[in-house]
Amino acid sequence: MNEQAEAGRPASGAFDEVRLLDTQRAFDSVAADYDGPRGNNELIQRMRTTMWNTVGAELPAGSRLLDLGCGTGLDAVEFARHGYHVVASDWSPEMVARTRARAEDEGVRDRLSAVHLGIQQLFLLGGRFDGVYSNFGPLNCAPDLRAVADECARLVRPGGSLVFSVMGRVCPWEIAHYAARRRFGRAGIRFGKGVREVGMNGHTIWTWYYTPREFYAAFAEHFTLASYRALSLFLPPPYMVDRYRRRPERYERLGRLDDRFGGLPLLRDMGDHFLIVMHRR
Repeated sequence: MNEQAEAGRPASGAFDEVRLLDTQRAFDSVAADYDGPRGNNELIQRMRTTMWNTVGAELPAGSRLLDLGCGTGLDAVEFARHGYHVVASDWSPEMVARTRARAEDEGVRDRLSAVHLGIQQLFLLGGRFDGVYSNFGPLNCAPDLRAVADECARLVRPGGSLVFSVMGRVCPWEIAHYAARRRFGRAGIRFGKGVREVGMNGHTIWTWYYTPREFYAAFAEHFTLASYRALSLFLPPPYMVDRYRRRPERYERLGRLDDRFGGLPLLRDMGDHFLIVMHRR
């Protein structure tokens, strides 16, 4: 008998399902106001714009895109407005409902369809895509990253692109912020191997953190690494937006350092997130 089952804990597959449901409930609980500071503010929008520009440079308008973890559809609607055809997916049914409503309000329902589909369920999706993108860490919640890579390889045409924004392991701002408050466990939460518990709105989001190279290793069989860069390295993470709002001019200067130096060796391995681009072999 499995030792986990003997201890009264679900076996690993069942335990992954429990974690996934916890994560789904967490995002369902914030869907109604997710376009506020939790899901969009000045620092988040700056990172969003980098993602939009990168996808635009990788894939021309008219391309067919798959959005993994679409949230309330801000990215999907932006791409649909610019002539892309987008299938937006999310594990949270409340987020999917918000995306559908936004697509209707923005008049892009002919180019945007939203489906209730978790990243762990990509085997249920058919069709072929020119590219796949994912913004602000949905892939950090996937229990089997290699399975995601295999499904992306099935869904993306040869030569197609993946553009993913992923939460990294080394965020200097976060380390300094929590260490100064003597919350050393929280300061080092990203360094632990395996899944970590992250609280949100009284719920748990089960999260894996990666270095860019750790992340790419799961995709290396099917994809070449084109580039990666830090997001919010010199700028603080988006949950520290109050700092930015007190001195926006100062932090905009730091943002220009992000833009200029965030793709350099060593520096690109740090930051709140990293933006990684891969190409289908």
